[in-house]
This record gives sequence, C-alpha cells and structure tokens, in this order.
Amino acid sequence: MEFTNLNNGNVSRIGLGTWALGGLDWGNVSDQDAIATCLAIFEHGINLIDTAPVYGNGRAEEVVGKAIREHGHREDFYIATKAGLERGTEGIVAKVTPERLRQELSASLTRLDTDYIDLYQIHWPDTAEPLEAAAEQMLKFYDAGAIRAIGVSNFSPEQMDVFRAVAPLHSCQPPYNIFERAIDADVLPYCRRHSIAVLAYSAICRSLLGGRLAATQQFDASDIRSVDPKFQQPRFSQYLDAVARLDRFARERYGKRVLHLALRWVLDRSGVSVALFGARHPAQLEAVEEVMDWNLDAAGFEEIDAIVTETVLDPVGPEYLAPAHRISA
Repeated sequence: MEFTNLNNGNVSRIGLGTWALGGLDWGNVSDQDAIATCLAIFEHGINLIDTAPVYGNGRAEEVVGKAIREHGHREDFYIATKAGLERGTEGIVAKVTPERLRQELSASLTRLDTDYIDLYQIHWPDTAEPLEAAAEQMLKFYDAGAIRAIGVSNFSPEQMDVFRAVAPLHSCQPPYNIFERAIDADVLPYCRRHSIAVLAYSAICRSLLGGRLAATQQFDASDIRSVDPKFQQPRFSQYLDAVARLDRFARERYGKRVLHLALRWVLDRSGVSVALFGARHPAQLEAVEEVMDWNLDAAGFEEIDAIVTETVLDPVGPEYLAPAHRISA
C-alpha cells in the first residue's frame, strides 16, 4: 500500500468508501458483510474509512463503529466522516449551520463509538448560510481536539477561499474518475497550489469502471444508479463501449483489468492524495492488490484519453448528485 500524510496523519492512498454499506441507496447489505468489509481493509494495507451520516441515515457510521469495537484498536483506523446533509420529504438538502454541525458531530461520535474524528468534512456547501460561520464552528471542533483535520467536499475554489480565511483546510473531496474530470480545470490545481489533500470519490464511477456491467443491466428503483444519466440509454452503451476498450487496453499494456486501471489512473493524477473505493463485500477489496507497484506512463494517459473521446459521444458529469438548494429562513 502507498501512504500519504494528511495533517500529520498517515493515510493509505486507497480508502474504503461506505456509501453502499449504508444500504439505502445501493441495495441491502447485511451487518455481517458490512462489518467484515470494514475489518478486511487491514488485509490490504488500508487504514482509511470514509463515511457520512446520510449514508443509510446513520447506518454506515454505526457499522463502522461496530467494526472498530470488534477490532479493538481505534488508533489503527483513520476515520473520515462528514456533516451538513439532511434527508427530508423532498429529498436531500445541504444544511450547514453551527447548531447543526454541533448536533451532527455529537451523533457521529456516538455512532462511531469514538471520542474523536480523524477528518471531519462538510459534505456539501450550504448556499443559504454564510460559509464563515461553518468554518468558525469547524475551527472550534479542531481546537478542542474533537476532530484532527478539517475537510470539505464538493466545494469550489471560491468557496474554499472563503472557508480558508477563517479556518485551516486540510482536504477536499470531489468526484473524480476517468469519465468525470471537471476538477482538472479548477479544484485540482487550486488544491495543489494550497497544499490541500484531495480525496477523490466515485473513483470507479459508481461501479461503471468495475467492468462487470452489461447493457441489459436493470437497476432497482432504490439503487442510485437508476437515476444516474450515465446508466440510461443511449449513453449507457457508449460508456460500456469505453469500459470494454479500456479493459482490453489494461490487459494488453499492463496485464491488469479496467478496475485496476481506473484506480491507478486516479492515484497517478498530479495532486490526488487518495482514491476512495466503495466495496460491499470483503472479497471486492482484493482488487487493491493489483493497483499497487506500477504506474501509468504518458503514453498510457494519452491512450485512455483517446478511448474516452472516441467512444463517449454524449458525456455527462455527476451533477445529478448535488442536493437541492435550501432557502434561508
């Protein structure tokens, strides 16, 4: 495993993402499988687990907390969680007030059965509240030792500028993968300039780059991919064609599969610290072994770009994931 430093924390460059373990947006996962997956990270050199209260309405955090108790050594885990999303009758909205941050931190500490969070992140910016107030509250958590690093997720450079004027900012978590590269234009260079660690989520694009999907695949209404434009025809076939060609390229050039190529691509991008990899069963983490000890060369990056350009004729980003805007009272 490769490691990086995040505000004096030694963090594996691949982290376990737990959105699917929440069981609400990706189909049911048993507690037994979820806990086993969290514990299996150590077999592959991983110590970072990224979670959030909105994943299964707290269930993902509870599962991680059970895994920590079963393991028995809290210090072996680097736990990143988030705050600021509220699930209501009209869907998910960003709500980031100081009061809500205090409530969420307390609830997360209880579910995770810990007295500190290694990395605490604002999940999405709340456009109805001043960012300065949220930053001030995060700084209070940090100064009190309740959190050991401060992060944001899905923030623009302009929003990070406002935040950094009040509090230190140690990390940013944007979506980033072979098919979704918007951060190349602004967020990634900004984070490089200001030494902000980048934790890339959706590194395999909601399983699309896993290489196991077929054009006939049906997604249950409870599965987040059922409303993802990438998984709707005719785009779906375009993306699957790209995956097939990327898989052939990975096998012929590197002796790997498309899943390994996709994760290596993220890790080898300048400025990226960590690639988050969602797994629902321990066996899925075995892929991590094939991501280490090799790198993409310039010709490899160029060939990947050519494949995507030639096959994905109607690209679309992850904008559908954004929560609804909230109107301030």
